[in-house]
Amino acid sequence: MTDVHAGRKPETLLITLTGKDRPGVTSSVFGTLSGAGVEVLDIEQIVLRGRLILGVLVTAPHQVRRVTEAVEETASALGMSVDIERGVGDNKARRGGRSHVTILGSPLRAAAMGAVAGRIADLGANIDRIERMARYPVTAIDLHVSGVETAALRTALAAEAVRQGVDIAVQPATLLRRGSRLIVMDVDSTLIQGEVIEMLAAHAGCEAEVAAVTESAMRGEIDFEESLRSRVALLEGVPASALDEVYDAILLAPGARTMVRTLRRLGYHFAIVSGGFSQITDRLAADLEIDYARANELEIVDGRLTGRIVGPVVDRAGKAAALREFAAAAGVAGAAVIAIGDGANDLDMLNAAGLGIAYNAKPLVRDAADTAVNVPYLDAILYLLGISREEIEAADAEAGFVTPSPPV
Repeated sequence: MTDVHAGRKPETLLITLTGKDRPGVTSSVFGTLSGAGVEVLDIEQIVLRGRLILGVLVTAPHQVRRVTEAVEETASALGMSVDIERGVGDNKARRGGRSHVTILGSPLRAAAMGAVAGRIADLGANIDRIERMARYPVTAIDLHVSGVETAALRTALAAEAVRQGVDIAVQPATLLRRGSRLIVMDVDSTLIQGEVIEMLAAHAGCEAEVAAVTESAMRGEIDFEESLRSRVALLEGVPASALDEVYDAILLAPGARTMVRTLRRLGYHFAIVSGGFSQITDRLAADLEIDYARANELEIVDGRLTGRIVGPVVDRAGKAAALREFAAAAGVAGAAVIAIGDGANDLDMLNAAGLGIAYNAKPLVRDAADTAVNVPYLDAILYLLGISREEIEAADAEAGFVTPSPPV
């Protein structure tokens, strides 16, 4: 029986191999160790541009010198360098205050990574592990951090993100990051590119006027319901057929289908909540297989828009209420809901969610949200959930979807 079973801290060997990656490295090392009667306490391995780093922590055998020489011979035969360090005790458990810090950059510069690492060190925290989530069309890096509360880390890194021109998402390292969730999305300028009401206004010859009011409302400068009713009034007389033309002209945000498709495979529910119009959002929901939808209904009489809305307006408070309603229907706790939006009327919805993401949002919204994503790819949100680009592409390939090749 070894020391570890006897309840005493065992002597250990930390074996670190570095060199060109090739098949059989790990099996060769453990083949060498197998006759020594050691127990494996920890293993870490990474491959970076064809270079392998393998770390193995084992209990020290009685014949330490013999095992050390055998491992060195194995490393030499593999053409690799090896470092063997003798010590006492297993790896320490990671400290409390565990968080995931996801950094998105296009490009991601060394100065930005250095600044982020510096702020983490300033807080007395430690980076326990680093993983690459994607290398194109943005670079996404996930840091496992311990030793500081998530809220304090988020505050410090939010300021650094602005200085460095990168996106940084900070989330507590809990099971919710992997659990089935509900994603609630805004539509205009989030799920889709542009604003539907402005596209409709083009048919009424008042696009510029409507766009100015929309922009002011999204910045939170004027009441949303008041602004919506005034804009819709300008659409009076537009033929209902314009809705079909607008729908056909809609462009989804890059990566929208990929995000929905990937998360549906993992059992996620989806909802869209919009200050726009149900005549558009209901069709979007059907097209993307989204479970729930809530939006305003334009009144149509004799084939033309009347310039009025049927029923209550889906405003800032209405969006948050819809989120709670959909979460209850899906059987998902509020803490397991992710909300994504860009305008001031999304703020209550973002605050009602366990994770509120400001997507290419106005400054007011970015400052209030849990995190912000400013790259023009909606599927970048997958990296915040611990899903890598390689996993996405592998699942797509298995299902027969063709994804673009990365740059060489």
